[in-house]
Amino acid sequence: MAKKSKIARNEQRKQVVARYEEKRRELKKALVDPNGTDESREAARVGLQKLPRNASPVRVRNRDSIDGRPRGILNRFGISRVRFREMAHRGELPGVTKSSW
Repeated sequence: MAKKSKIARNEQRKQVVARYEEKRRELKKALVDPNGTDESREAARVGLQKLPRNASPVRVRNRDSIDGRPRGILNRFGISRVRFREMAHRGELPGVTKSSW
């Protein structure tokens, strides 16, 4: 189980990313616009730098949706490898069976 503060901080980051998503997309588009002037590109670069650090989606950590474990996440299920194995053995994941050969 991850610390509650780490999980809460990650949730806060998700909200900040969502809040600045549109503005960030527009600035990045202006930054690579081939028809834009050097001044407009410079303004876009400065604007992008002025956004909050947590507005970058790279800073959001994938975590287990049940207990918040930060590593070994299976994106298809949204849970960690440890939790996945436990749930698969108990038959709680539809369509997932233990393989043997």
